[in-house]
Amino acid sequence: MESGEKEKLTNINDSPESAAVPARIDTRIEAVDTIDKKSWNFNTMAVYNVIIRTGWIFKTESIIMPAVMDAMGGPGWLRGCLPMLNRFGQSVPPLLASSFVATTPLKKYVVAFCSAIMGTMFVAMSVFWYVTGGQGSWWLPGIFLLMYAIFFSSVGVNQLAVSTLIGKLIAVRRRGFLMLLATSLGSISAISCALILLRRWLKPDSANFVAIFLFAGLAFATGAVVAMFLRENRDRSAEPRINFRSIARAAVKVIRENRDFRILALVAAMFGMSMTLFPHYQALGRERLNLKLDSLLIWVIAQNLGMALFSIPAGRLADQFGNRLVLRLVMLAICAAPILALVLSNAGETGRQLYFLVFMLIGLTPVTMRVFANFTLELAPRVEQPKYLGILSLCMAGPAILTSTLLGLLLDRAGFETAFCVVICCLFIGWSGTIWLYEPRNAASELASDGSDSESS
Repeated sequence: MESGEKEKLTNINDSPESAAVPARIDTRIEAVDTIDKKSWNFNTMAVYNVIIRTGWIFKTESIIMPAVMDAMGGPGWLRGCLPMLNRFGQSVPPLLASSFVATTPLKKYVVAFCSAIMGTMFVAMSVFWYVTGGQGSWWLPGIFLLMYAIFFSSVGVNQLAVSTLIGKLIAVRRRGFLMLLATSLGSISAISCALILLRRWLKPDSANFVAIFLFAGLAFATGAVVAMFLRENRDRSAEPRINFRSIARAAVKVIRENRDFRILALVAAMFGMSMTLFPHYQALGRERLNLKLDSLLIWVIAQNLGMALFSIPAGRLADQFGNRLVLRLVMLAICAAPILALVLSNAGETGRQLYFLVFMLIGLTPVTMRVFANFTLELAPRVEQPKYLGILSLCMAGPAILTSTLLGLLLDRAGFETAFCVVICCLFIGWSGTIWLYEPRNAASELASDGSDSESS
């Protein structure tokens, strides 16, 4: 009897059902590990974006940086170099680096390195301003613009790597929520720091740019450290690194063969024209309405508050209905910014009180850029996402690179109204292009970022 029971027990333990138990346990452990990894990466990416956004408010290119150029005595055309360098840095370097990013096994190292360079440039600007006091020879603006160009070249490659990481680590229907969370929390953090610190550093007739630059540099350096904590699997890509001529041919091929991306590229190009006005909004308000340097504090808060408020519905709508609807809405609001600026600049005391609303609309710019990137991620195959994002950056930047300085010269000679109206016409052309876009999710296309693969990464 005992031997029979022992044999029965042995048979039970050797049965297929019992052998499957450890496998099921291993599967559950692996599933829990995958969920924890997704949650960790989502939260880490959100923290990284919050830190970068906090530093960004201290170097806002539509407010702080143009005021720096004005403090050095630069004319309108020199101020117009800022968006040109901005767009060049965020277009040509990312396109050249797209193959490198695609073949780099761990993209987080690219993000960390570029963030560190961003921080280094602003720490160097702080030291440079401390030594010179912002006054001196004719070469002062040139040195400043050189550091600004290096900074934005790093920003461009960094944004490409961050967008690629989002495509790799964040599920399709979580990307809108990531944008919402990172933007809203980032704005809260940025506004809080501005109220505490910029209030001390911005006076009606002076500004402590040494402290402003130093804080921004330290924030970007902190972001570099946070990026290293992402849990990323190594990519194994056999795609060779290619030269500029190959990249140009690939860009032409993508635009020619992909109908939706071709329209998106046109919309992005017209949207990029809005950035040519960034340095001139604060000049328009200060010249026409006689506003002082301490108004910059109100404007940077308004811009970040607008970004936070707009990101909440934008993120939710993008996750629920797709990015096409959101792109149509935000492009329409972008069109309204220069129109409102011209109206308020001629409205006297009412304009002085309400001019901050212009910068609330400008706060839509980073939200719109993220919508463009997320739309592109759904159009592109997984392995080609860096290339598509690089091409999009170039299309967005091309017109701005070519026209920023010319627009500054036009402003110097013909006035604000003429320059602003040219850009308004371009923006409405861009908005009309969104009508012809298809929604990738509704098309059930295989090009929708290989969503299942990215979710399992």
